[in-house]
Amino acid sequence: MLLRCALRQSVVALMLMMSPALAASSPEQRGKAFAKTHCARCHSIERAGASPFAPAPPFRTLHLHYPIETIGEALAEGIVTGHPAMPQFELTPDQIHDLLSFLKTLE
Repeated sequence: MLLRCALRQSVVALMLMMSPALAASSPEQRGKAFAKTHCARCHSIERAGASPFAPAPPFRTLHLHYPIETIGEALAEGIVTGHPAMPQFELTPDQIHDLLSFLKTLE
């Protein structure tokens, strides 16, 4: 029984190490992990610095152009505009909540 419990804990720990989004405990942390994995190749997701892809706006400036709450609908339906090279994608409600929570920390 003790061995089974230790094995289960090891598997859970390994899963958490393999997935930064799962290891993050708050919506803001999960949102940042999502942005780092899926957005940071083009967008700056930090409080300073240029975006790696110039046409992609830094996330810290999004609230200057759009109320963050209204971005959620676009994320759910699939953003098809954005910058010209931006791929189309749709997020789950949990991913939207986490990403918006992270974006609000950048305001």
